[in-house]
Amino acid sequence: MARPEKIRLGDLLVQQKLISQEQLGTALEKQRLSGRKLGRVLVEHGFVTEDEISGAIARQLNIPFLDLRQVHVRPEIVRLLPEQLARRFRAIVLEQRENTVLVAMADPTDLFAFDEIINHLNREVELAVANEGALAQFIDRVYRRTEEISELARNLTDDLTDDVIDLGALAATHSAEEAPVMRLLQTLFEDAVQVRASDIHVEPQERNLQIRFRVDGVLSIATEADRKIGPALIQRLKLMADLDIAEKRLPQDGRFMLRLKQRAIDMRMSTVPTQFGESAVLRLLVGSGSSGLADLAMSAGHFERFNRLIHRPHGLILVTGPTGSGKTTTLYAALADLNTPERKILTVEDPVEYRLPGINQIQVNDKIDLTFARALRAFLRQDPDVILLGEMRDAETAQIALRAALTGHLVLSTLHTNDTPSAAARLMDMGAPPYLLATSLAGIVAQRLVRKLCTACAAPAELEANELAWLRNEVLAGLDAGSTRKGKGCSHCNHTGYHGRQGIYELLEVDAELATLLNRGDTSAFRLAAQQRLIGQTLRDEALRLVSAGITSVAEAMRVTHQIDE
Repeated sequence: MARPEKIRLGDLLVQQKLISQEQLGTALEKQRLSGRKLGRVLVEHGFVTEDEISGAIARQLNIPFLDLRQVHVRPEIVRLLPEQLARRFRAIVLEQRENTVLVAMADPTDLFAFDEIINHLNREVELAVANEGALAQFIDRVYRRTEEISELARNLTDDLTDDVIDLGALAATHSAEEAPVMRLLQTLFEDAVQVRASDIHVEPQERNLQIRFRVDGVLSIATEADRKIGPALIQRLKLMADLDIAEKRLPQDGRFMLRLKQRAIDMRMSTVPTQFGESAVLRLLVGSGSSGLADLAMSAGHFERFNRLIHRPHGLILVTGPTGSGKTTTLYAALADLNTPERKILTVEDPVEYRLPGINQIQVNDKIDLTFARALRAFLRQDPDVILLGEMRDAETAQIALRAALTGHLVLSTLHTNDTPSAAARLMDMGAPPYLLATSLAGIVAQRLVRKLCTACAAPAELEANELAWLRNEVLAGLDAGSTRKGKGCSHCNHTGYHGRQGIYELLEVDAELATLLNRGDTSAFRLAAQQRLIGQTLRDEALRLVSAGITSVAEAMRVTHQIDE
């Protein structure tokens, strides 16, 4: 393209009848006093718009006028012109053609800028005109520093010490006295991961040291050792968790990351003093907690309804059940599905069990008065879309959560009740006002974890007399007692007959009628109405369906049902 001609902007706008001669005179006088560009003065006084100026220049030079809001560019093309030059000359490279590049400028008549752009790009330039304000916003948007930030972060990561403990490396570098302890711990952790243990219990007894694993919710003895190794084992664990090794009279809590066979495992540790020495429990968090709802194995009906609930713009959703029933896993599955750049998600927990990228997580700390209630009040000033409250423990926390749900936030939390109808009564017992509960509570999920039969050794088996009697009482089951299965026990399932667990769920959505009953504070009527809606969809019904499908045993369904009845 030929070098553009210099244009007197004021004369051009008068010529195209976009402003009058009087308006031009006024603007020139203002320009003389302020020293600003004529075009800016004309726009600020409302004599003409930026688009009209750009259109006039485009018509005069016979070049296109582009609406940058409709333009999509590739970052590598834009960066042919450095950000400093783009801002200085108010220009942007939009397209690379065979022998030329397309450059949009706010003022294509700026001959000095045109020459500098040509020299830098070292190729022919085709010009277009763009609205000056839109061009400034476009430059802000496309010249982001994300790559530079990422590179700096990578460099910083390389400079910092990795805080994940490698037991193999530790054993190799420690003294001969400490090396056996490290080797024992490494073997212990590897075995726990291999058998899918969720917890390791290190318990000093009167005559020995007992180490137990919790697998699929049930404890079993992993090994028994000489009692005198207990203090050395606990001391090394406390060092790894950055706890006070001199303090043996008070409980302590800590956390550390562990690397085993190229896998990073999050370890939560709790110690308590007992009659025969300190006892420690370690919770192994192998997964990231970022699996979505589809991985929870909910029935199709429950999945559809729960997915609809968590995508509501506001309201309180409760997940209930005893400790170890998978409530946190369910909530984090919901968060994983909700976790998008458009949503601000905050959590307050005791402790933080899973670390999910993109989510802001707080751990309560009673020592500095960082309670659930205090964190929740602070959250409301952080412009959140979704709030996860680890547990509703007291009236103050419950009321803040309900008010947050009422004022445009989606609040997820847990509660310790046996079933869904009991949750509302529990909240009222905690002091939640009925009117607030009626307007805020959107839905309640109750859940349990049921052990699944080992696929390697499960086979049809006769029922015990108590199992047969229990099954006959369940008139809704419609089961043939002769078709039930049991696990015989094999090496695959560590001779337990079970391998893995599956959640069962009970979901109650709070509709207008239930909300009215809550508003009246009539928990008995609420329970009756809720039970009517749950016919055929209770936790017991779900457990029996798993028995019917051969996924679990009658004995396991009985065990879970006994927990519910309690």
